[in-house]
Amino acid sequence: MFGIKINQLPLLFIVVILSGCGSTTKRRIVKLKPKLQATKKLELTDAQKQKAKELKKYFYHRYKTRGFNGVVLFAENGKIIYEDTFGYANFTLKDTLTPNIKFQLASVSKPFTSYAILLLKQKGKLSLQDSVRKYFPKFPYHGVTIDLLLIHKSGIPEYNYFAEKYWVDKKVPITNSDVIKLMEDNEIIRYYLPDKKYNYINTNYAVLASIVEKVSGKDFEDFMKEEIFKPLGMINTEIYRKGNGHEIKNAATGYYNSFRKAEDTYQNGVVGDKGVYTTVEDLLKFDQELYKGTLVNKENLELAFEPAYKRLYINDNYGYGWRINAADSTNKIVYHTGWWKGFRSYFIRELGKHKTIIVLTNIANRSIFGTKELIDLF
Repeated sequence: MFGIKINQLPLLFIVVILSGCGSTTKRRIVKLKPKLQATKKLELTDAQKQKAKELKKYFYHRYKTRGFNGVVLFAENGKIIYEDTFGYANFTLKDTLTPNIKFQLASVSKPFTSYAILLLKQKGKLSLQDSVRKYFPKFPYHGVTIDLLLIHKSGIPEYNYFAEKYWVDKKVPITNSDVIKLMEDNEIIRYYLPDKKYNYINTNYAVLASIVEKVSGKDFEDFMKEEIFKPLGMINTEIYRKGNGHEIKNAATGYYNSFRKAEDTYQNGVVGDKGVYTTVEDLLKFDQELYKGTLVNKENLELAFEPAYKRLYINDNYGYGWRINAADSTNKIVYHTGWWKGFRSYFIRELGKHKTIIVLTNIANRSIFGTKELIDLF
């Protein structure tokens, strides 16, 4: 798990591809009419029209030659320059993708978890220097702070691995609380001492989500909906947590390369490191909020985009929930990618020029892009 529209929206491509199996989770696809780009009526410059043509050519080639299946959006200063859809949300039902279909973001969920932590910090509810033991006194690893969780420098073990050993009944979803309890009840060796080494671990963001719950007194999905998604107008964004009985509507089904549907694994009961379902246009709303600073102010937002490591590559560093390319200090690029059970996602932001490229896909093995390859499209 990791962990980019044209002035007139092209007709949706009706792709005849070998069909797969049913839906990934307990979700229902509602067929929607394609949104007409005429509602936007945005005038593009000649340069933007040329960029849209280049992007259309690039992604159509990937669709024809490699089976790319997904939704793409490119924007400048919040204005959509190119948006397109390729293929199906569900291959059995032949549901054509539209910009309204929600995708699992996988690790692109991490910037949202970081945003929630920064929001609570701004409200004075927590400090980034707080120890995890302040919230979970039995947490077995000393010296782990919120700050170290955010930058993947805690040294704690990966729950994706130790859950396979210690979570006995795989038919029962494991939750964030269960992950913490497994670490408390078992002598699971930590990978490194705290504050010693960068090590990308999903457990960090699962624990952060639990801290959000502890501080706010709300389930993580409710906190995110009420405090972030709804205030930002992200009406097509929600969190899927297996086992809570909530159905995600208008969601794409995740597939592997052979059009075999991805399983709804017991680990989908854990959120914070993954779990956000959203659309390209809702992601653009979040992108624009990160410039405006209406919920989390700019001072706190800037903390997220500061490289945390002196010894990592300047073009591949990490901040608070963001990968960072700071090779050009005047035009820093912050981004995250995600992979989880049939889904891949790419969210790349060029801060200096206010450009954004988003790619959401639901056939993981046919939709692999290099981040440098996508950055070059700017």
